[in-house]
Formats: sequence, C-alpha cells, structure tokens
Amino acid sequence: MNKLVEKIIKFRDERGWKESDNPENLAKSIIIEAAELLENYQWGNKFADIENVKEEIADVIIYSIAMAHDLGFDIEEIIYEKLEKNKIKYPLEK
Repeated sequence: MNKLVEKIIKFRDERGWKESDNPENLAKSIIIEAAELLENYQWGNKFADIENVKEEIADVIIYSIAMAHDLGFDIEEIIYEKLEKNKIKYPLEK
C-alpha cells in the first residue's frame, strides 16, 4: 500500500498539483468522480461502459488516497477500523 501511496503523491507533486490538493478540493473531486461513475448506470446496468467504470473507480480511489495521505491517515488502519465498526453495525444474521 505504501508504494502505491508514494506513486500517487509523486505523480501529483511532479505536476505541481499539491497546492490545490486541500481537503475541501479533494472531497469535491471525490464526489465529482463518483458522480461520473454513477453516470454509467444512469439508464441501467446494460448501458454501463465497463472501461469507463474502471477509470472512474480508479479516480475515486486516487483522490481518496491523496486526501487520506494529506490528512496524515494510515489508510490500512482507517479501513480496518471502519470494517470493525461495520461488523458491530451490521452483525451476521443467524
């Protein structure tokens, strides 16, 4: 995971995008990319462009990783923490 984070941050920083990558702008970008992902399914599953779906998922993940990095979050840790909370919130049905 660290190698991926480093690659994303290096790509961004080499292009001078660091100064505009603040939490507010990154959160907006995540929502915009998520909307572009959703647009694939606007008229139903059969109309989705699967290549575009992959690209939009990647965009959402890239912006999310950049935001987590900039806020000093350990990505694996926050995901594990959220999974634990979800286990409590959504227990297995017996």
